[in-house]
Amino acid sequence: MRLLIIGAGPGGYETAVEGAKQGMEVTLISEGPLGGTCLNEGCIPTKTFCHYAELAESSRKAGFEASLDFGSMVSRKEEVVTRLRSGIESLLRNVTVVCGKASFKDDRTVVCNGTEYTADRIIIATGSVSSTLPVPGADSTLTSREMLNLTIIPERLCVIGGGVIGLEFASIFRSFGSEVTVLEFCPEILPRFDDDMAKRLRQSLSRRGITVETQAQVTTIDGHMVTYVKKGKQLSTEADRVLMAVGRKPLTEGLNLEAAGIEYTGKGIKIDSNCQTSVPGIYAIGDVTGGMMLAHVAVFQGRRALNHIEGRKDSIRYDLVPAAVFTIPEAAAVGLTEKECRERGIDIKCLKSFYRANGKAVSMDETDGYCKIITSAVSGEILGCHLMGAHSSDLVHEMAVAMKCGLKTDGMRDVIHAHPSLSEVLQSAFHQ
Repeated sequence: MRLLIIGAGPGGYETAVEGAKQGMEVTLISEGPLGGTCLNEGCIPTKTFCHYAELAESSRKAGFEASLDFGSMVSRKEEVVTRLRSGIESLLRNVTVVCGKASFKDDRTVVCNGTEYTADRIIIATGSVSSTLPVPGADSTLTSREMLNLTIIPERLCVIGGGVIGLEFASIFRSFGSEVTVLEFCPEILPRFDDDMAKRLRQSLSRRGITVETQAQVTTIDGHMVTYVKKGKQLSTEADRVLMAVGRKPLTEGLNLEAAGIEYTGKGIKIDSNCQTSVPGIYAIGDVTGGMMLAHVAVFQGRRALNHIEGRKDSIRYDLVPAAVFTIPEAAAVGLTEKECRERGIDIKCLKSFYRANGKAVSMDETDGYCKIITSAVSGEILGCHLMGAHSSDLVHEMAVAMKCGLKTDGMRDVIHAHPSLSEVLQSAFHQ
């Protein structure tokens, strides 16, 4: 079996490694560096900055200001990226890696650097690129890529977009000392998250000194001035740097999908439940499909595609995908929101607990946080979990496992948690 994969982000390279393990002859075409956006200009370098932001905040809580050497932080970020990229290279030792831009010639042939590559199965994993607003001056703003390559900490930062990317950068640079303003078009930040959690996180960020303006429609960007309309009033804010963080769009440009007969729209390549496109034998995974733009989703879609190719079944559930926001404090979620449950007419019960009542959180001086677990009022089935507070990105996975395994409210009440630990926040919610 010859397998050709286009794109070397987490979905692409992990699928390539797994395909080779299964005995396939795998060719991986990568236009950019191995690891894709996630490793080189997204998840990993951003989390390296998050680490230093947490250190800065911990120092302040301890009563002293840490000395921030931004140059050293940037160097450490590059060191982390280089180290992990080297690790990927070693994982791909049984995969043929080709560097260049790929485009389809037909439904079994891809051209790269003038050479034709044919395969029995093809997987498209080209990812996404940053979106921008169609407003005057938008071309002068920075994307997440440029933000990660700054050499100095801006005194004033304006972030356009209150989604995950925008809020993480807002939180990071506030910890680094920047004066930060976030402009979000929707009525609340994190539009796809639970309303209650989003509101609490916004309030927490505001207490840290981040100005968050919701229902703010940006109209022009003129040098250091960002003009926006809120509730009919024209307002403006000044900034030394402006980050455009209004989402990402599937990267299909240059693939020549028409030559292969692959159906797609501006929202991404159309796929079925097995990640197969409109052309049998050609699959698409990750951001390029326009679905949940998360690295871990791309990885598991790659596994689903391989399973379909090999005729295997799996129990992967895409309705139970954990998502995390690495702000200070963190936020995380899995399953349905309260609003989604009510829209579906589900009779629910919301179980809540708070970090301020948790011994470990108090000892860590991390009392700003809460847990909200949504259950069926009839059956006790766990429908969703929404967390805000220290280590939420870790705690949420206990609930993902519980939901995947079908544990209900009664069963979770009997799960013993170590004391003192932050995980007791979950236990407390079930013992209401």
